[in-house]
Amino acid sequence: MTTIETLGEALPREMARVRDEVMPAYIELRGTPGVNVEPTLYLMRNDLDAAAKAMAEGDVVAMLRAYEALKGYHV
Repeated sequence: MTTIETLGEALPREMARVRDEVMPAYIELRGTPGVNVEPTLYLMRNDLDAAAKAMAEGDVVAMLRAYEALKGYHV
């Protein structure tokens, strides 16, 4: 049987993935010659903040936007 995941379950999981897996990988690249990760880290932080705000306000449309933005970050 297939389990259906709600946005309220998926968004915090995606936030944790970006915060705990993706961001640390980018942070490790700091100082690598020719690599500038700061703009991407800035965007990740903004998207994480937007996701937290959307969840706190119960704004489903903003939650969906944040979820889609966070899914775009990869190691």
